Amino acid sequence: MNSNTFRMPARTRAHRCAAATTAAALFACPLAVVALAAPAHATGGGGDGRASAAVLRTGLDVSLVDKTVDVPLKATLNEVQAPASAEKTVLAVQLDGVDRGRPFQVLRADVATAKATADRHRAEGFARLARARVHVPGLPLLSLIEVEKVTSKAVCEAGKQPVAESNLLGRVRVLGKKVTLTTGGTTRVEAPGVGEVTLDLSKTRTTSRTAAATALELKVSVNPLELNVAEVAGTVTLAEATCESPETPKAPVEQETPAAESPAGPGVEAQSGSEPAKENLAKTGGSSTTRYIAGGAVVLLAFGGAAMVLARARARS
Repeated sequence: MNSNTFRMPARTRAHRCAAATTAAALFACPLAVVALAAPAHATGGGGDGRASAAVLRTGLDVSLVDKTVDVPLKATLNEVQAPASAEKTVLAVQLDGVDRGRPFQVLRADVATAKATADRHRAEGFARLARARVHVPGLPLLSLIEVEKVTSKAVCEAGKQPVAESNLLGRVRVLGKKVTLTTGGTTRVEAPGVGEVTLDLSKTRTTSRTAAATALELKVSVNPLELNVAEVAGTVTLAEATCESPETPKAPVEQETPAAESPAGPGVEAQSGSEPAKENLAKTGGSSTTRYIAGGAVVLLAFGGAAMVLARARARS
């Protein structure tokens, strides 16, 4: 370096370095604060679905000949709630005053299956009857109904429309008569001297979260006048299945406070969504100490500028 080269005094260089360091530290602080701010997450869970199934259900009132007693016949074969299954093929009940109190067989079938399953994704109820014969009190030798095969299924999956379906295959006899049933319709069968039966085939119902299916529903009104039974009235249901969809898990909800427009602004502090808002916070998210930090920064910068001016004056002199 030649003699004309200007040399900065050591004290002036020290003042400039101190001022630059102070300013850099002040402007770097907001970056550190923003980096520490983390988004808040809220998660929600779902519950298991529900399902049920039953092979046969009776809701009958049995009137005795003397009309002094009405005996209710409310029985269910293979009724299950998820998760469960049953395969009992014979149902017998005992009614006081009917056939001297001996057990009365309501149903006999080669296959009688009911299953119900449910978890967080899917719920299903299923019922099946094959080669089944149903009897009511007072008609021990004449079947109320005989069916080859009936099934019902109800399926409910999370986030999907529930589905319900019933099927009937093969011949059907009601009070000894062969009948042709109409899908989704009603069929009426009369037997002189015995009574009448009204049948509803394949009844299904669905909502946004539930489904129900019934293969056959019989409305019964018979007058057997045997085994001390004067009248039997009520309903008999074959192959019933229901389900309810699992609760759809709630998607994670992310809540994040918008960061400041520029990290260079002094005193900017990000606030997470989990912290309560403070009354004196500015819209940018600054805390109540922002004005003190800003004031200190101004003082320090002014001090640094004054030092630099003084150093230059001394150099010129």
